[in-house]
Amino acid sequence: MRKQEADTIPGSILRAGDYRPRNHPLRAALTNEVHARPSIALAAPLRGSMLAMLSGEAAGDTERAQLERLCEWAGVPRPALDATHYYAFMGSFHLRWERHTEFSTWTILRPGFFVDPFAEPALHALPADWIAGLPGELLVGIHIAVLGPAQAPPSPGILASVFGSEQYVGSNLVDELATVWTDFRIHGDGFSRILLADHGMSPGHTGRVAQRLLEIETYRMLALLALPLARSVLPRIGEIERELASLIASFAQLATLDEEAAALARLTRFAARNEQIAAETTYRFAAARAYYELVERRISELRETRVDGMQTIGEFMERRLLPAMRTCEAVDRRCETLSRHIARAGGLLRTRVEVALEGKNAELLRSMDQRADVQLRLQHAVEGLSVVAISYYSLALVSHALQAAHAAGLPINPEIADGIAIPVILGAVWLGLLRIRKVIGHGHRH
Repeated sequence: MRKQEADTIPGSILRAGDYRPRNHPLRAALTNEVHARPSIALAAPLRGSMLAMLSGEAAGDTERAQLERLCEWAGVPRPALDATHYYAFMGSFHLRWERHTEFSTWTILRPGFFVDPFAEPALHALPADWIAGLPGELLVGIHIAVLGPAQAPPSPGILASVFGSEQYVGSNLVDELATVWTDFRIHGDGFSRILLADHGMSPGHTGRVAQRLLEIETYRMLALLALPLARSVLPRIGEIERELASLIASFAQLATLDEEAAALARLTRFAARNEQIAAETTYRFAAARAYYELVERRISELRETRVDGMQTIGEFMERRLLPAMRTCEAVDRRCETLSRHIARAGGLLRTRVEVALEGKNAELLRSMDQRADVQLRLQHAVEGLSVVAISYYSLALVSHALQAAHAAGLPINPEIADGIAIPVILGAVWLGLLRIRKVIGHGHRH
């Protein structure tokens, strides 16, 4: 009865463990992935610093060890052995670590009132020797200051003082609940600066906006890593293109099979050089496209509106970052196009070589046919001579036999008998050779 009742009870009210299929080994990890790296609730005013360290794909263990040293210094729990992100409050500041494919970000946040937004950055809360020991190379360093709703918005003079000039961009964000200013430059302390004024956002909203602004600069720099590479391979691609054009122009003058084989060998070398360039650039160009898409997405999430007389972040990226990405895309397409041209030229040249080889093969077959015809004629001549020789010796034997019979008293005229035996012996020998040839031919066919 208990089993029948259980079958009629909705699955939502069954006791845990009553009916549970076997879990996929990645179920928990994939479920938790969507909750990884959540945004931090930030209450303005506050200051923050972020370091993006380009450490490579194999630096995860080294970074976790460095993070553990900081946790011991602050007296907070360590990260898990397989952690790729970590967040903790360490007394006077919050620390957030995120491990990505080829880089990691270290974000330090210090809440509290301030007068000068960048005089005492949040980074100063960390031990200097610990900062010096971070794995990798610094690609992005940003200080961000968030003004609270009670603080007066900065005047143009203050902004010029903060950024060192009037060459900065700014816009209203998220339905004018915030205003941001930045210049995307590295200042004397080695860091970029972002100034954000909160006009009434919730702490969660403030955290998301600040995180997006930091990610825009980080992904912008990571996308631009492809530009120097694109510029460095352009001369190599141009050199291959010029040599390929010269080689294709010489196809009409190729006269011998050796010349065509040498041209095909040059084409193979061109293909190898182009494939080397592709191997050097494919990953970086693909990563640049992905990072650029992230920049565009983060900008769209800010929902910018214009501040009179200022360029927005979206406009700045369109004028400064987009041309760099177009250059990388053009180099990538040029490399792919060159590969197709080399393939077509190789196909054309291989066709020429195959046609030339077929011509030589035809000549060889004709020569073999001629030799076979000569051999057949010689064979016929030899057969004819063989018939004469065999017949001659056979007739000599018959003649001796006839003479012996005549000497023994038989009524035989040797001369007449020899004359009669000549056509008989010739016919018999010829028929015998024909039979031998037929037997040999039948054996070859089988």
